[in-house]
Amino acid sequence: MNPSPVIGVLALQGDVREHLIALAAADAVARPVRRPEELAEIDGLVIPGGESTTISKLADLFGMAEPLRERIAAGLPVYGTCAGLIMLAEKILDPRSGQETFGGIDMIVRRNAFGRQNESFEAGVTVAGIDDGPVEGVFIRAPWVESVGAEVEILAEHEGHVVAVRQGRALATSFHPELTGDHRIHALFVDMVRAAR
Repeated sequence: MNPSPVIGVLALQGDVREHLIALAAADAVARPVRRPEELAEIDGLVIPGGESTTISKLADLFGMAEPLRERIAAGLPVYGTCAGLIMLAEKILDPRSGQETFGGIDMIVRRNAFGRQNESFEAGVTVAGIDDGPVEGVFIRAPWVESVGAEVEILAEHEGHVVAVRQGRALATSFHPELTGDHRIHALFVDMVRAAR
């Protein structure tokens, strides 16, 4: 029997606890990751929502940025939600000064595209590869994907904007499935991690 994969949640800022709970519910061994040496102990990584400029700065401060870029480029399965989607982009249309990403998905994203905090909303989102109906998407200062490269699969759109994508071992959503109690997207990512082992 294949043991449960060990999946880290980048624990620099954001909704770390909710992802740990969702991953455990999806049959993964979930643990917070804060230091570069912990990257060697995981089979996959979630980059949570939060504030992308803060995540970028803290990743530099904690010495995580370059090791993360290297591991993702080398094929570490990774899933980013909201700010995590921004961190997986190759390019941000409207970056803050000095903001950098980890890369991993050939896409261009727009920060806060769906509006500011008081314009946050929930909506059902039909996601390719997820059975049993739409997932409840929680959009909080959410980005959207402006464009993708040829290797990127678009998994979901909302009101004509791309909100979920996959490229190889990298998955990203504009919304927060970890806040809903619906663990189907986390289960999809756990399956991706298992397939990569």
